[in-house]
Amino acid sequence: MQNLQLLLHGFQTALTFQNVGAALIGAVLGLIVGAMPGIGSLAGVALLLPLTYKFNPTTAIIMLGALYYSNMYGGSFSAILLNIPGDSPAIMTALDGYPMASKKKRPGQALLTADLSSFIGGSIGICILTFTGPALANLGLKFGPSEMTALLLIAMTSISWLVGENPTKGVVITMFGIILASIGMDTLSGVPRYDFGNMYLLGGIPFTPYIIGAVGFSQVIKLIMEREQGKGGAATDMKLTIRGSMITRHDFMRLLPPALRSGFLGTFIGVLPGAGATTGSFMGYAVQKKMKSEEELGTGAIEGIASCEAANNAAAAGAFAPLLALGIPGSGTGAVLLGGLMMWGLNPGPLLFTNEPDFTWGLIASLFLSNILTLAIAVCVIPFLLKILSVPVKYMIPCITVVCVVGSYSSSYSMYGVLIMFLSGIAGYLLNKNDYPTAPMLLSFVLAPLLESNMRKAFIISGGSLDIFFTRPITCVLMVLFFGVVAVPVVKSMMKNKTAGKALK
Repeated sequence: MQNLQLLLHGFQTALTFQNVGAALIGAVLGLIVGAMPGIGSLAGVALLLPLTYKFNPTTAIIMLGALYYSNMYGGSFSAILLNIPGDSPAIMTALDGYPMASKKKRPGQALLTADLSSFIGGSIGICILTFTGPALANLGLKFGPSEMTALLLIAMTSISWLVGENPTKGVVITMFGIILASIGMDTLSGVPRYDFGNMYLLGGIPFTPYIIGAVGFSQVIKLIMEREQGKGGAATDMKLTIRGSMITRHDFMRLLPPALRSGFLGTFIGVLPGAGATTGSFMGYAVQKKMKSEEELGTGAIEGIASCEAANNAAAAGAFAPLLALGIPGSGTGAVLLGGLMMWGLNPGPLLFTNEPDFTWGLIASLFLSNILTLAIAVCVIPFLLKILSVPVKYMIPCITVVCVVGSYSSSYSMYGVLIMFLSGIAGYLLNKNDYPTAPMLLSFVLAPLLESNMRKAFIISGGSLDIFFTRPITCVLMVLFFGVVAVPVVKSMMKNKTAGKALK
């Protein structure tokens, strides 16, 4: 009850003209930044931070928080319409969003599904933050290197079965992503690995150009090849209105269960140190893969879009719990926000909720406001976004190429990023042409450095002993789940072979 009273007091702070204006500006900028490949929430918040120096701390953090939060909405726009994820959490959205927009000719419904799921997941995350923020932060503290290793092992094991009907190809492409992620300087010892004497490879494969190329530029190559074969070139003639983008009651009932489930899961993932919205998005999609869906995931299923979009928005909200209650950022963007708080003379920690209630509860209330504002803006711009699909393919190809080049260059500030984008685009096209799913490669590329870092830290703590994975309660439970994930496909395969053998007899 006390939290509700404090939240109402926070709304009095958040609903002033100045703070509403700051939330609106942050929401608009977040949508733009999220939809532009190569920028992302980290660069967006970092670029906007100097503009908030003259603001009071509450107004400044409301603007930055709105930008970070709405960035999760914006990333889905380019993922659904162009198959180019605006940010890493949108990788999962592209798996079903782009097929739904291009193959099923339902781009408006795909965008609206993403917006509604983001709103539902975000609302769940903010509500949980309101009532259990400090408690969640303390729970996140219990996840040390061994717990994070066990959690990431479950995630990595799930990747290979996530996309595609051939598990062998899934394992091969997952291992390929892990090898690429190991290029560069060792994260703990600083020793060069697989650099082949090339100074550019010392920094590893840059993430954003790699993603843009493997997903976006490979699509450009595919469009070129289809156009040469006479399969492309037609512009869409669908009606570009908000009314025409509305989903049916049946569609809403399909998206609601995965959105609710991923909302709770994503919030928990967001609280964990270093996990972030990308891990939340993947875990939400992986869980939905195990659940019943009306359509197969990866073919344009509403459930697929809903599960990952709800999870990444919930994770973004959940990340504020350790940031405010403990002063522990869960991501690079969180680190920039933490720097802003300290710059304004605020010390995040257990006493922040007591010593600065106006600031803390004003920020939490502003997240509710930002969620509503972002949803309204995102729905209103759907007709303008859909006009992208009415552009003929002969104009679309150079436009997407320019977006890929600019996004790759802006993230690395060198032609090295552009070269990586071109090479990964060619590789992505060849893999898709030979029915190798690229999603496992991209996700293993994201998760492998986290897994390596946490695993090595765990072994350093234990002196190289495996006991650390079986003596700590949370780690032990997660390891049991890990072995279960590994065993289930094997048992299913054995049962299937046994049944087939009996049938032949």
